Amino acid sequence: MKDNPASDGTSLNAHYALLLGLGDAWRVAEVDLDLKEQRVVILIETAAEATMCCAECGEARPLKDHAKQRQWRHLDTMQFETVILASIPRTNCPTCGVKNVSVPWAEPHGRFTMMFEAFAIRVLQAAANIEKGRQLLGLSWSSAQAIMTSAVERGVERRSVDEVQHVGIDEKNFKRGQSYISLLTDIDGSRILEVVPDRTKQAADLLWKTLSKQQRDQVQAVALDMWSAFMTSSREHAPQAALVHDRFHISKALGDAVDKVRRSEQKVLKKEGDDRLTGTRFLWLRNSVNLNEEQSETFASLKKAKLKTARAWAMKEMFGGFWSLPDKQTGAGYFESWYSWAVRGRLEPMKRVAKTLQRHKAGLLAYFDHGVTNAAAEGFNSVVQGLKSAARGFRNFANYRTRILFFCGKLQMHPDST
Repeated sequence: MKDNPASDGTSLNAHYALLLGLGDAWRVAEVDLDLKEQRVVILIETAAEATMCCAECGEARPLKDHAKQRQWRHLDTMQFETVILASIPRTNCPTCGVKNVSVPWAEPHGRFTMMFEAFAIRVLQAAANIEKGRQLLGLSWSSAQAIMTSAVERGVERRSVDEVQHVGIDEKNFKRGQSYISLLTDIDGSRILEVVPDRTKQAADLLWKTLSKQQRDQVQAVALDMWSAFMTSSREHAPQAALVHDRFHISKALGDAVDKVRRSEQKVLKKEGDDRLTGTRFLWLRNSVNLNEEQSETFASLKKAKLKTARAWAMKEMFGGFWSLPDKQTGAGYFESWYSWAVRGRLEPMKRVAKTLQRHKAGLLAYFDHGVTNAAAEGFNSVVQGLKSAARGFRNFANYRTRILFFCGKLQMHPDST
């Protein structure tokens, strides 16, 4: 049973028409309040004297008929779910054919009003995770995903990338095993520009093609690791840009080499009944300023011991000083001294990394010309991982891409009316 509590239905209808910003072409014909279902239904019709315009060319055209009645979710009224019902008029345009008229409260083909979408975007961005956000909004998972997909499409179409001068290319894990995604980031803008599956040259090509030729020509430097697929693609699509090898990936490579030395040495020591290296992995890889007092004392003792792991760690730490040097000439001399020590140190994992860095020395020294890193991409790691964990992994890459750009793309995603 439905009850309309308003004593003056005409005033109520005019009130809702004003709130919805309908203008002269539309009118609220009826407002029904269903107390049992806790729902407000607003029926909208075209005004009798209204002139309709073709949605494609914008010219005033004769009205042909009305399409089947549709429904849109609107902002709640006093905590009651509110929906709009309307039969959209269709114009008969001699140029464009039969077209649905554009309605002022929603975008074409949308299931939600623009006001509701704008509110939903704010809630989803502010909520701890998508699940909590959709529950607050009273949306199904698919409806929340649809709103985010539309928002990202809208935002990507609006954004400007004409001023992008420094970009980063990086990969992240997608699913279990050897499954990756590749990301293109605007370093100066601290935003993710695009996400594609895999980490092949073809994947990198797709990333570059999201920029026009003119936009690619403006890129001055690319921060990336030493993965040949990324390097080859970058040279092809932005030959004028310097390739700057990212310090975070190099630090990781050195850390992995230290850990390989530790594991190898630990096996030898354990056979001799020496457990000094057991359970110390994080001491060698973690920033020493984050250690507590007991851990610091243990680590200080290990560093002074005549251990291969301690020498490997010292090599890693010495290389860290490379990034704070004042200029390329000083950096080149520093690197040669470090390289000489690393290759003569008889620690095979460190020696292999040193030789790799020697082959890519130009990309290391380019850091002094441009000073760019993938710090922005690394900073997005926790967000991207959180999105994946909240969704318990993604089977659908398109949804994963949408979530990443929704939260990390710095896009203007609200509908035009807001």
